[in-house]
Amino acid sequence: MAFDPSTFRGIVPPVVTPLTEGFEVDYPSFSRTIEHLIDGGVHGLFVLGSTSEVVFFDEATRRRIIEHAVRTVDGRAPILAGVIDPTTDRVIGHARAAKEAGADAIVVTAPFYTRTSQAEIVDHFRYVRDGIDLPVIAYDIPVCVNSKLDRSTVVTLAREGAIVGLKDSSGDDGAFRFALMDLADRQDFFLMTGSEIVADSALAMGAHGVVPGLGNVDPHGYVRLYDAAQRGDQDAARREQERLCRLFEIVRCGLPRASAGAAGVGGFKTAMRRLGIIDTNVMARPQRTLNDVEALKVEAILRDTGMID
Repeated sequence: MAFDPSTFRGIVPPVVTPLTEGFEVDYPSFSRTIEHLIDGGVHGLFVLGSTSEVVFFDEATRRRIIEHAVRTVDGRAPILAGVIDPTTDRVIGHARAAKEAGADAIVVTAPFYTRTSQAEIVDHFRYVRDGIDLPVIAYDIPVCVNSKLDRSTVVTLAREGAIVGLKDSSGDDGAFRFALMDLADRQDFFLMTGSEIVADSALAMGAHGVVPGLGNVDPHGYVRLYDAAQRGDQDAARREQERLCRLFEIVRCGLPRASAGAAGVGGFKTAMRRLGIIDTNVMARPQRTLNDVEALKVEAILRDTGMID
């Protein structure tokens, strides 16, 4: 499927990677997850993102995950592949593997572990763009990489054509709004929020879409929210968003025993297991998996938000 940035819009969940009890990728559950998302009406799939636990997988496993997603999707939606790694050349290596596996675009963060200036971050994206013939999407997630993509960095890269879009998970709604304003004249560039709980506000500001981890649990809800926003029904969008905010409370059920990341993705996996989509809620080591007591809290939230009877 050709990737067309000028028309790329909508709900693009970062796809959960189910695991077996032995910490291997559970491909049958992965297939069911993909079908669940497509049946929910999503507009694209982001594999190997943070919600996918990308950094826990080696290069060979990442390639198999992308290949499996491409085979399962079979052209029904574009596939974005995270090529997240600390350094430029390793990112380019992952990007080449993603292209060979059939991804439609790659998603790239700033370098991490190494302390990198904004000028070096700009060069990083330029090197990746020059090293691979696929559209590059910038992923702003300072909580994980310890660098915020500056406003000028995003604008420079967008106007150069080094990146075709931005997935903003910075939590800085003001900076996101300025990016929307700065690049409002670019019909070949898209900006998406990674926030599950302010999607209605971001869409009202002009965001082109949402990349919600919670969409793995309730893709229909996010598609309803997006459709309401597109037809200008802000009341309906707000009501759906508020229900999704209540559902989002599942990310707190594993706290404080688990880390914030493990509790968040673990909450999604535990809900998906209860819904019969995946077989286990196992998290990649050393993250802690939600236990039975925490799973009961997730189940109560699913019931309260109408996900189960």
